[in-house]
Amino acid sequence: MCRNIKTLFNFEPPVTDDEIREAALQFVRKVSGFHKPSKANEVTFLETVEEIAAASKKLLSSLETNAPPKDRAEEAAKARARAAKKFSR
Repeated sequence: MCRNIKTLFNFEPPVTDDEIREAALQFVRKVSGFHKPSKANEVTFLETVEEIAAASKKLLSSLETNAPPKDRAEEAAKARARAAKKFSR
């Protein structure tokens, strides 16, 4: 749905509250169509970001896996390599 939202589950080091909130913010921006809401919509916009962040945190803390955690630096390097290949054409 939104390319800026990254997978947050099963990484070492674990996801932070700030990363969860940033993903929630990206989601609300995408769904609402607002990068920054008007003053009339600001309270609802920010409340929704916090609600989605809380739900995401609950989800991430409840998920289980047998897979070993992925290394953030290694996954970021793979993503950069894919992007370089994709955009170097």
